[in-house]
Amino acid sequence: REYYITMVKWVSNTKAVVRWLNRAQNISILTVCETTTGACTRKYEMQSDLWLPKQNEEPVFSKDGSKFFMTVPVKQGGRGEFHHIAMFIVQAKSEQISVRHLTSGNWEVIKILAYDENTQKIYFLSTEESPRGRQLHSVSTVGSLNRQCLSCNFLKDQCTYFSAKFSPMNRHFLLHCKGPGVPVVSVHRTSNTAKFYILENNPVLKEVVFKKKNYKTEIKMLHIEDYEFPLQLSLPKDFTDRNQYALLLVIDEAPGSQLVTDKFHIDWDSVLVNSDNVIVARFDGRGSGFQGLKILQEVHRCLGSVEVKDQIAAVESLLKQPFIDPKRLGIFGKGYGGYITSMILKSSERLFKCGAVVAPITDMKLYASAFSERYLGIPSKEEITYQASSVLHNLHGLKEVDLLIVHGTADAKVHFQHSAELIKRLIKAGANYTMQIYPDEGHNIASEKSKYHLYSTILGFFSACLKEETPILPQEPEEDE
Repeated sequence: REYYITMVKWVSNTKAVVRWLNRAQNISILTVCETTTGACTRKYEMQSDLWLPKQNEEPVFSKDGSKFFMTVPVKQGGRGEFHHIAMFIVQAKSEQISVRHLTSGNWEVIKILAYDENTQKIYFLSTEESPRGRQLHSVSTVGSLNRQCLSCNFLKDQCTYFSAKFSPMNRHFLLHCKGPGVPVVSVHRTSNTAKFYILENNPVLKEVVFKKKNYKTEIKMLHIEDYEFPLQLSLPKDFTDRNQYALLLVIDEAPGSQLVTDKFHIDWDSVLVNSDNVIVARFDGRGSGFQGLKILQEVHRCLGSVEVKDQIAAVESLLKQPFIDPKRLGIFGKGYGGYITSMILKSSERLFKCGAVVAPITDMKLYASAFSERYLGIPSKEEITYQASSVLHNLHGLKEVDLLIVHGTADAKVHFQHSAELIKRLIKAGANYTMQIYPDEGHNIASEKSKYHLYSTILGFFSACLKEETPILPQEPEEDE
């Protein structure tokens, strides 16, 4: 009863593979179940001292079911564990399983895409070239495990972030270049990847971006606690370090994901860069994904503290630059990003002038228990940990900040209760805030009119807060004639 079922996949007409995960999320059991009788046999068990990520991953089976492939955490020296491909061979008579690791290194296998039995190759996406990119690779499952990059030389000046999909017989694949240039979709022959046909290269979008996108981005690496983390800045078109600019820090929506990537994206914040001369910063610190389990699991039992420290450290490093105006700092986050934003505003007194949170998580006890327990443990046993991670205590730091809270009343992911509890405490603390509600809207605002209203509200809020204050000149007394 204390197990989650995190993945079910058909292996044949009568067999399904099922993954069971215990409540603490540190023991995972992979079973193959006979659907006619309901009998399950254990195939593989994984354990962790902290928690096991990637539990929704579907293993890839050979046609006869004698082999299957999935990613498992593998230790890579001092850098900790990284997800790599393992091949599991089921011995016919004994049902014993032997394991062979097919990849290794200080990089992550993101997804196994296909297994070609004829060529005995596995196709997968990985971060081998850069943690911010995704490239398509193949690895041989026999001999010296020859590895090859299939996408590295395709439009390499505009494409370093790919996803891919293979045809049923693995003879062709669709390659979806997602950035940093305008996305391109192409179909390739697997036996000769240089033979391809472009299905979509978005000429209209390309033209619009060419005319409108006036800002440039740059990435700096920051050294924090033995790690190197990427900080991305979007700079206005006439940027010069002789001027001073306002700064907006955008926080990621989920732990274990990634904000600084090579993916093409244009969002509402580009309006601030282009029209209001604001510098927008994004930073992946401890707790972010795709750079190994050591960085990912730094937030174990201390969610809402190490990420807050790292984001503040990133802003403080930017404040040493002459081109950032320390009086005009803003911060934005949604969901878990709204949670981190609130924790930052609460703990860094007077660092930020204003902040906006959309559907913020304010107390982990009110949020999905599978999420909260993964990071903080079981509430009845970890009372102090949950209290320390809550936004709802000691809100005096928010007194000096302009705060905008936005929430849809029908949000099934982060219930409206989170914002209601926060507002109750803000009133008690005598803090100022502006509330924007969207009746009957969910976690992602869906209707076009509401969406337009939401972005206009957020842009108007930051535009007013981050604009340069023009000094009021003292009026000279008029001379009598």
